[in-house]
Amino acid sequence: MTSSRTDPAPGARATGRPAPAAGAPARAREGRGSRRHRWDARWSPYAFIAPFFCFFAAFGLFPLLYTGWASLHRVSLHDPAHMEWVGLRNFSRLLEDDFFWNALRNTFTIGVLSTVPQLLMALGLAHLLNYKLRGSTFFRVAVLTPYATSVAAATLVFGMLFGRDYGMINWGLGLVGIDHIDWENGTWTSQLAVSAIVIWRWTGYNALIYLAAMQAVPHDLYESAALDGASRRQQFVHVTLPSLRPTILFTVVVSTIGATQLFGEPLLFGGSQTGGGSHQYQTLGLYLYEQGWFDFQLGRASAIAWAMFLILIAIGLLNWLVARRLNKTH
Repeated sequence: MTSSRTDPAPGARATGRPAPAAGAPARAREGRGSRRHRWDARWSPYAFIAPFFCFFAAFGLFPLLYTGWASLHRVSLHDPAHMEWVGLRNFSRLLEDDFFWNALRNTFTIGVLSTVPQLLMALGLAHLLNYKLRGSTFFRVAVLTPYATSVAAATLVFGMLFGRDYGMINWGLGLVGIDHIDWENGTWTSQLAVSAIVIWRWTGYNALIYLAAMQAVPHDLYESAALDGASRRQQFVHVTLPSLRPTILFTVVVSTIGATQLFGEPLLFGGSQTGGGSHQYQTLGLYLYEQGWFDFQLGRASAIAWAMFLILIAIGLLNWLVARRLNKTH
């Protein structure tokens, strides 16, 4: 009599367990592949951005924290490893330091003299470039050329233009009967000269930012305004400017931050860290440079750096409040 029971597989006979299915190794490989895919999808973005955070930690966060620690000590450039704890003394001395307040006042004045005309001119240039012009690409590249120019080269040229005896500006003023102006040694004149360098370098850059924002404005708005009888000027005032409000706010904040950190132009204009014989155009950046690298007081220089950092935070908070108010009103 033949038995109906099938013989077990050899592996099952030896172990007493059923033999694995034929597709188990393939499913195991698929499982490992899917796990690798999930890990890759989850962790790859962090690996891609890790170099930025490593460089930021090394060259951004660590110097910021170390400068904050140094601002609480008396530190000399001759022996930076030796620190003497003074607490907030370096900050309290800034409040009593006339040179610090002079540098802060000069920074504010130069910032206003450079930022307001710069952004107004950039807005006008962007409005002109927004028209359909022949060779528009050439003009857009041309307005960006000053931004690509070295600050040293630009300051050298403007230093010659504003020269007292042989400068071209004084020569032009002499043609209309105005006596030569000693641009570098006057308070307002020197600040105007430094502001002119900043305006020349950054107007084209901001103009292209405004141009990009203008080209993003829907054409339907202009067509509707034209059907209502609005002129070009009225379209600019009632359509373009309201649409550019966030961009204008952005450029104001960025230009203000740049003015707070102004360093290269005033240093190269007069060739001195004092900002003139009477400190008439010494900015906060120049005063920090003078305290740290000429007076060898790294603790005081660190306190100035943190004061500038706090000013920038205040500017950022003001930007946030203004943007929030504008969003509520619109």
